[in-house]
Amino acid sequence: MASAAAAGASPGPAAPRSRKSVTGTRRTVAALFLLPALVLLGALVVYPIGYSLVRSFSNASGDGFAGFDNYKTLFTDDGIRTALKNNVLWVVFAPTVSTALGLVFAVLTERVRWGTAFKLVVFMPMAISMLAAGIIFRLVYDQDPDKGVANAVWVGVHDTFAQSSAFPKAHPGRESPLVARGGGFVTKSPVHAGQPVALPLVGVAPDQLPDAAKKAAAARPEPGKVTGTTWQDFTRGKGVGKLGAPDPSEVGYAGMRIEAVKDGRVVASTKASGDGTFTLPAAADGALLRLPASNFKEPYNGVDWLGPALVTPAIIGSYVWMWAGFAMVLIAAGLAGVPRELLEAARVDGATEWQVFRKVTVPLLAPVLAVVVVTLMINVLKVFDLVFIIAPGSSQDDANVLALELYRKGFAEGQPGVASAISVFLLLLVIPVMLFNVRRLRREVRR
Repeated sequence: MASAAAAGASPGPAAPRSRKSVTGTRRTVAALFLLPALVLLGALVVYPIGYSLVRSFSNASGDGFAGFDNYKTLFTDDGIRTALKNNVLWVVFAPTVSTALGLVFAVLTERVRWGTAFKLVVFMPMAISMLAAGIIFRLVYDQDPDKGVANAVWVGVHDTFAQSSAFPKAHPGRESPLVARGGGFVTKSPVHAGQPVALPLVGVAPDQLPDAAKKAAAARPEPGKVTGTTWQDFTRGKGVGKLGAPDPSEVGYAGMRIEAVKDGRVVASTKASGDGTFTLPAAADGALLRLPASNFKEPYNGVDWLGPALVTPAIIGSYVWMWAGFAMVLIAAGLAGVPRELLEAARVDGATEWQVFRKVTVPLLAPVLAVVVVTLMINVLKVFDLVFIIAPGSSQDDANVLALELYRKGFAEGQPGVASAISVFLLLLVIPVMLFNVRRLRREVRR
């Protein structure tokens, strides 16, 4: 009976077991493995954030309470306000342009054989550090067309349609028959047919003269026409010569434009030949000869990319160069998962390629595009290296961003309280973007 009762009795509570995770690992063991990472996280992330928050309410020396004075400075200091304005430009344009280019590259490279090679080239800048990229683009944007690639291309295109003058520094020398007027030079007295005119100039380096220039020659008189010579008078280093007359060692101003002016109106014009000689028709008799200002126009020197007006767009361009490849790779991965039958069905229904791209491809890629844009937005909020390296000292204030201003306030200007307030403000700007990303990821998990 006792044994039967014992057999019928309900078993006692089982011995407690250590709870396991879904992977079969005991939670205590998992916690021990995570402990070093948690310690590092606390030391390198949580503690600095907390200390910065406390320090943002302290004075410059850190031994007194400053209240909200440091935060008031965020909205009253001109440098910080400029940095905030530039950060808005960065957040609006840099992620948008990078994502748009990445989308275009990802879609178009699917149609070409060498798409993989193209993706490799576009993604390659991601292997370069921000420091190296900043040095590269500091050279790319150099004002001198002989150094800066951007201005070399820009000047080349400009000079294709508007050739610069070969005589920008030419001017009359001693005892010259020319006087300055309206940016050019005009003869002191009228000229007459049959009497050769001498128009000597100085100031052009021999290596800067046009390729068509030849040894200067004295003009011969022609009945009923005005003739003359314009040349480089008394070229230095060529020996002694006669002032006001072409010497064997002197060179003509090939291509120099000469105009005959009567009563303020141009009645005839011509260009000097290789030896500097020129001929004007009878209409020039009794007129003043003018060398117009177009002869002495300074050569086009390109765009001041790193000047106050363009420095921020120029730096954003360098950022896009680096991160468009990142966007392209992520979008290409998402594009690989798009059902091809949907695209083909749209084409069968008569949709054009643009309609397929806009109404089918882009909506299907919306989650991936959101990931790319959010990631780049967080990235540009803390951009520092490119601005610090590319922007020269003269325009660094105009290119300023919050991360750079944090560095300047904390290390260059000795205001750690204000720098801490900027860091807290940056954290507050990043938090909404991070929350949006977390909510989006949770919606993706529920699906």
